[in-house]
Amino acid sequence: MSAKAARAHGIDGTWVKPDWPPLTLDELRPILARFPHVIAPTRILTVSPRPFSAASVVATRHGRVFVKRHAHSVRDREGLLEEHRFIAFLIANGAAVPRVLANEDGETAIELGEWTYEVHQAPLGVDLYREALSWTPFLEATHARSVGVALARLHLAAQGYSAPRRLNRPLVAGFNLFAVETPTSALSHYIAARPALVDYPAAEGAAGQALALLEPFHQELRPHLSALPALWTHNDLHASNILWTNEPIPRAAAIIDFGLADRTNAVHDLAQTIERNIVDWLCLHPGSTPANLYVDLPAVHALLEGYESVRPLSDAEAAALAPMTALCHAEFALSEADYFLGVLHSEPKALVALNDYLVGHARWFHSEAGSALLTALRRWEWSRKSISAKIHSVHQAIPGGLRPR
Repeated sequence: MSAKAARAHGIDGTWVKPDWPPLTLDELRPILARFPHVIAPTRILTVSPRPFSAASVVATRHGRVFVKRHAHSVRDREGLLEEHRFIAFLIANGAAVPRVLANEDGETAIELGEWTYEVHQAPLGVDLYREALSWTPFLEATHARSVGVALARLHLAAQGYSAPRRLNRPLVAGFNLFAVETPTSALSHYIAARPALVDYPAAEGAAGQALALLEPFHQELRPHLSALPALWTHNDLHASNILWTNEPIPRAAAIIDFGLADRTNAVHDLAQTIERNIVDWLCLHPGSTPANLYVDLPAVHALLEGYESVRPLSDAEAAALAPMTALCHAEFALSEADYFLGVLHSEPKALVALNDYLVGHARWFHSEAGSALLTALRRWEWSRKSISAKIHSVHQAIPGGLRPR
């Protein structure tokens, strides 16, 4: 696709002109010339439609690479290194994640003028969801199960990574507001640390509405908070952040795009994955009703089955999943509003993030469709508990318990 024809995912579910100019060969030649074994870019093979940066798969004389360019105000060098250190840890622990390449100076995050660049190994795999807008449901339940498996493996690989939470940056899906006893106090601190939100009173008003709507779910989550171990997580695992095997029944081959990663917990990441892939959020707009949103309940069970086949949840984690699913998007919606106001200086886009994404999503979980999703998750948790109780009773009924032969 030519730079002139480039298009991006719009916040209303339509295709729009990108906010950031696409990468060009003239721009990339001096940057890639400093990477060992990456010589002379010859062609830009893809132009990513994702809206928050410019990215392309680039052909060079020594193979393909994936290059991403960020506005310095979104990701400076240290902001990218937070992600790169996590990626390096995951790879060292066997995760299927593309490697970040270093230039001749050993740098993986390259600042040049108003931009910051990163270059990744182009992984093998098929981008099945390349034309799909983010936050649209899986094409098949088998895809959901495979993503559950991939996410669980990622969580196992992330164990032991002890870096602190990320610094205050736009476009990070953290877990701060609802990780404490009083979300209103956490919200005040969150807004105070972001001047663009401080200067826009509508942000605090929308956040207050959302917190009131989400309060019952926070009350449901609170008893389980102490049983959710901290873990660095992906926080944006929708289907288009997966590369797939080229098989009759495709499997998740690699996880990409760690831009929203932060120190949260496994349940938060699993809830984000459910929230991103199970509900057709892009149908939620001022002219719609909550009943218009498609909720793929079979995919929920497939995703959870795949996840627990690798990493079974504790009872507390399973009980926390339903309320966490209602809560997990709020902080990222605020982060988007901060980005739209502080980086793009777009009040209309910020209002969509605040009214539709933040308040609209929170309100949807009180609708019939939203309640049905949460009820399905609670029933899944009750069924696990019932099975566990039956197994326990069998153990108790056999003298001496179950012994290996």
